[in-house]
Amino acid sequence: MYNDIVIKNGKIVNGTGKVPFFGDIAIKNNAISEIGEVNSKAKRQIDAEGLVVSPGFVDIHTHLDAQIGWDPELKPVSHHGVTSVLMGNCGVTFAPCKPEDRELIAHMMQTVEDIPKDAILGGLPWDWESYGGYLNSIEKLNLGINVAGMVGHTAIRYYVMGERSVEEFATDEEIQQMSDIVGASIDEGAVGFSTNRYPPHVGPDGRPIPGTYAEAKELIEIAKVVGQKKGLMQNVLDFGGQPEFSVKLLKDLATTSGDRILFSIGTGPDLQSGKRVCNLLEELCKDGRDITGISQPRSSGFMFGLQSSLPFPGETWEKIRQMDLKGRLVSIRDGKTRNMLIKEAADGKESLPYNQVFWLGNGESPNYAAGREMCAAELAKKNNEHPAETFLRLSDESDGKTLFNYRMFNQNLEAAGEMFLSDRIFPGLGDAGAHVSQICDAGWATFVLSHWVRETGLYSLEEGVRRITSAPARIIGLKDRGTLEVGKKADLNIFDSDKVAELQPEIVHDFPGGAPRYIQGSIGYKATIVNGKINFIDGELTGAANGKVLRHLA
Repeated sequence: MYNDIVIKNGKIVNGTGKVPFFGDIAIKNNAISEIGEVNSKAKRQIDAEGLVVSPGFVDIHTHLDAQIGWDPELKPVSHHGVTSVLMGNCGVTFAPCKPEDRELIAHMMQTVEDIPKDAILGGLPWDWESYGGYLNSIEKLNLGINVAGMVGHTAIRYYVMGERSVEEFATDEEIQQMSDIVGASIDEGAVGFSTNRYPPHVGPDGRPIPGTYAEAKELIEIAKVVGQKKGLMQNVLDFGGQPEFSVKLLKDLATTSGDRILFSIGTGPDLQSGKRVCNLLEELCKDGRDITGISQPRSSGFMFGLQSSLPFPGETWEKIRQMDLKGRLVSIRDGKTRNMLIKEAADGKESLPYNQVFWLGNGESPNYAAGREMCAAELAKKNNEHPAETFLRLSDESDGKTLFNYRMFNQNLEAAGEMFLSDRIFPGLGDAGAHVSQICDAGWATFVLSHWVRETGLYSLEEGVRRITSAPARIIGLKDRGTLEVGKKADLNIFDSDKVAELQPEIVHDFPGGAPRYIQGSIGYKATIVNGKINFIDGELTGAANGKVLRHLA
């Protein structure tokens, strides 16, 4: 046998959770052809001695539906071992969509996920109406990695009900129409359906997006179709305002569909909140219900620095907000201007909770797990200065590169660790493609390996890999990837488990129209292989463009 690639002498962590073993893996065409001792010839050989060989990582919460149009390599998730992503989360998708509604649908994605409308309209061909048409359109792109998609409630509801979809209940006939569209979308390749009941997610006019207050019976009828098609039902729920309703709805959806239910969850600031989330999942999954929670693997919320957003009030702050980084540096290095910035921040009524704002440090990798000593309030206290002065001082010293993270979600990492002990809760929720000027959590899988596996030992290596490979692959319904087995698709990673880490995020202006976004590189990855071709090696993308649209398989 003559293979395309042979990976020699690697520590094979196959994605099942089983104990690693040492050996070789051969790849022919787009699949794994041999595992063990491989003596056959190959066009290319990769020495993996001292390195881990794992399945490619699966990211099940992204909003790359728009970015895929102008960045089919899907950076930066493709720098972090991700070989397959799930789009169409949170109920907001670009299909189905009538031609006359394109601008509105794009605008909804902007207000919900902070993706510029002009970039959406200008970066995609918009040559579809149905969800299957959308998949057909992106299939023509030179995809760097694999993509799967869900059809969204917001788009479906507006497609059927028009303006009435925002605030009115659907009629029985309209519910049937929506159910039929969901069924047709899954037949055309959608892996499931997503919905959103989170009140802060609003449309362009400030009103809730369609579906936010839809009756339970509407979702139940849709769930019946999703279950019949063996699809996934993804939910964003309002546990703050409607906890009892949300819990009952999840149970009813799981019971009705008889299939997989996915929802977003998180912990509070207290340690016990992690255990409460675990207990909630145990209660939800009684009687065999297949319900999975997904959460950010680290504290997240809003990231800022001199190179990006400036969340301080004041006239002088507003002036430097209009400048580029070079101009901002000149301004803050002027003593008079600097003093005015500090005064305005101190006098301003709007202020950040500085005890929740953490400096990411000046190392090669950001310190996402920093303790209380790294919060802005403590840093300022230590230096007898206002937190705004701390911000300016560290920005000056780093030539504007330093960043701060305002922890809004999973503020307590110990509580998050308690939560992730549950076998029904998985790390993820990186939101890749969304909120790109505010956050960059696309390196979530790398953080799982560096923090939860290597630094804390919460997961063994084999369990950590399972949590980011075969477990999310099962949730999506991917049957041909997620584990290293002969015959499975050749999506693989080769990495140094002692060194794998994220690099400091940085702002670039590579969106259509020059809109800013954070990107984030990685270290420790030797290679990422997608469908049998090397997509990433030694820190660089190859341009192999061997990704596929992963359509639903019943």
